[in-house]
Amino acid sequence: MEYEKIKKDILQKLKEHLPEHLSYHSVVHVKDVINAVEKIAIAEGISGEELMLLKTAALFHDTGFLYGAKDHEEKSCDIAAEHLPKYGYKDEQIQKIKGMIMATKIPQSPTNHLEEIMADADLDYLGRDDFFTIGNKLFEELTMFGIVNSERDWNLLQEKFLESHHFFTQTSIQKRNQKKNENLEIIKSKLNS
Repeated sequence: MEYEKIKKDILQKLKEHLPEHLSYHSVVHVKDVINAVEKIAIAEGISGEELMLLKTAALFHDTGFLYGAKDHEEKSCDIAAEHLPKYGYKDEQIQKIKGMIMATKIPQSPTNHLEEIMADADLDYLGRDDFFTIGNKLFEELTMFGIVNSERDWNLLQEKFLESHHFFTQTSIQKRNQKKNENLEIIKSKLNS
């Protein structure tokens, strides 16, 4: 598996071809998820080939946005299946990667430990100090798509999402839950003021 080579190629492709109006689903987000997936995986005792598969899934998980937001996870799987064989990935590895990509689809429903790690990495920011900075990028993007029309709509959407969301891995539960709950309380206080 030539991960470093494909990483360079895919990040370049995303830089050149992702629509500029994607303020959240950007190269920055992809790099953030690769970073998060590596940290969570290592804390969860994952290494070697499985870690490489996770990082590859993180690299590809939003490539479908090259063709639009609708069903982007399925498109990301197709793109991964198209490119990965050229970089030494076997069919069985590609199937696992596709499962991990699909685990990021909302509502998340991972079916194994690697998929749980991937799901948690994609939403790692929910329990971090940069939650509102990153959230603002998503707000811009959703406003542009006409999904939210005001800051109040956005805060209501975030409140509902954070209340229904849960982390899957012990690592994310321990490291991110408390801050996620604090972020939720801030949103609720905004809505009540």
